[in-house]
Order: sequence, then C-alpha cells, then structure tokens
Amino acid sequence: MHKSGFVNIIGEPNVGKSTLMNALVGDKMSIINKKPQTTRHRIIGIYNDEDHQIVFSDTPGWIEESHYKMQDVMNKFAYSTLEDGDVLLLIIDVLRTPDLDNRLVNRLQKSPIKTFLVLNKVDDATEEQVAEVRKLWQDTLAFDQVFEISALKSQGVASLFEQIKSALPEGPEYYPKDQITDKPERFFVSEMIRGNILEQYHQEIPYSAEVEIEEFKESILRGEDFVRIRANIYVNRKTQKSIIIGKGGSAIKQLGIASRKDIEEFLGKRIHLELYVKVAEGWRDNQSKLNQFGYN
Repeated sequence: MHKSGFVNIIGEPNVGKSTLMNALVGDKMSIINKKPQTTRHRIIGIYNDEDHQIVFSDTPGWIEESHYKMQDVMNKFAYSTLEDGDVLLLIIDVLRTPDLDNRLVNRLQKSPIKTFLVLNKVDDATEEQVAEVRKLWQDTLAFDQVFEISALKSQGVASLFEQIKSALPEGPEYYPKDQITDKPERFFVSEMIRGNILEQYHQEIPYSAEVEIEEFKESILRGEDFVRIRANIYVNRKTQKSIIIGKGGSAIKQLGIASRKDIEEFLGKRIHLELYVKVAEGWRDNQSKLNQFGYN
C-alpha cells in the first residue's frame, strides 16, 4: 500500500518551522536564520521512500499586524495551509509567552484538517515551562496529537515523522519520486543570497531587500559544469543601496564570496556570480513589483 499526502507547517515567525522542514525532508529547503520573517514564500519539500510520498509545505511566519502588502501576501500563504492538506503542524516556541487571542487561532478553530501541536525548543526549557505552554494550547484548541521536540537537535523528530506517516491516507505519487521540491534551482539561489544578506547586514536592510535572478546560464568550462549567475538586489532607498555596496564595494564583495560558496555547494558546480544593487522605492507596497518577485 502506498501512502501519500500534504503536510503543512505553520506558526509565528522564528519558531523553527524551516529548521523542522529541513529535518523532515533531509535537505536545506528553507533559509534558516535567527532573524524573523526569513521565509517569505510557501516552499514545498518532498520526502519519498518506496511506500510514501509526503509533500511538506513551509510557510512564512504569521504576522498579526502587517505593515505593508508584502506581509499581507505572506499571511495569505500561511492561511492557504489551513484550507488544504492532510496534516497541519502548528509549531510553538515553548520559550515564548503564548499569544492565544489572534486571527490565526480563530482560523485554526475552524480548520477541518488533522492538526498536531508541535512544541519546539524543549531542550532549552524546563519541564514546568513545557507543561504550562502545553496546557494553555490544549485548553484553547483541540489537537489530534501533541509532540515535544527540538528541531535543531532532531530530538523527538523521528517520532513525529512516524506519526505523520501513520496519519496519511492511501494515495498516489503526486510528483516523480526523484523530485524534492516544486521550486527551480534559481529560486534557491536567490534565497541563498538573501540568506547571506540577513546574516551580513543589520537593522532594516535585510527586510528591505529582495533578490531576483536575472541570468542563470549553464555551460561547460575547462571540461567542468559551470553556471554563470547574474542577480539583482532590490532595496527601498538609495541610502540602502550604498550600505549594501559598502565602502569601495567591500560589503558586496563579502556578500558575493559567502553566497558563491553556498551556491556552489548547493549546485555541486563551479559558478561565476555577479551582484547588482538597484533601487525600487516602496516595492513592498507595490503590487506590480510583488508580482515580479513571485508574491502572488
């Protein structure tokens, strides 16, 4: 019997959704960064074995009060997981004070999908903390199962994974067995560059930046696979452009070095990377630009 289905991961920003996704799928599907709002798109990662196909979906962290259109779209990506799928994983950071009175909780109360409560970061919490958070959530919502894990250390993840498998219905292969995502390589290349922007820059800069791959050209160079990549980094203001570039181009040079290393490891090929910085004022509230960047 072949079992298959769709498992959606949802939660507030920076609770460990992407870390759990990567632990379950076994690949670096989503950017992992300590800063909030790291994941901006709904990213699919596919687990395959002989008897199962599990389509995991990592979503942007849900934002109660959005400040611009981009965050509205990110919330819509999160909301969409409440309407489709076979299993919903609600990821909770046990180190945070629970926010039980918001629109996400209200929508979860109406969701028909089988829902697992996943209490994350238990390795950094006391038993009393975990028990208190667990009770608060179980008193608020009805869950099919509850798990206590550390996604970062893979503690409890194997047990969660087995229960996900058990909960799936009998079904067909939705994707070829060798496929691990629905996103093209250039998407992950742009995410890696954006991930390094998050690591390297501070304050508002990472949240004002978007990366678009203008050229992704594969060829052979000296008998080896080679990829030429040209990427545009869009920012909101001219002052942000100068910060991205840095004095004498020092900052963007460092960004290029770090990004090239990550991309070559991901692609398994040598690359040539060119980075350009452009100003697109107010792009986070510009629907045309949001569509251009894939927020639709």
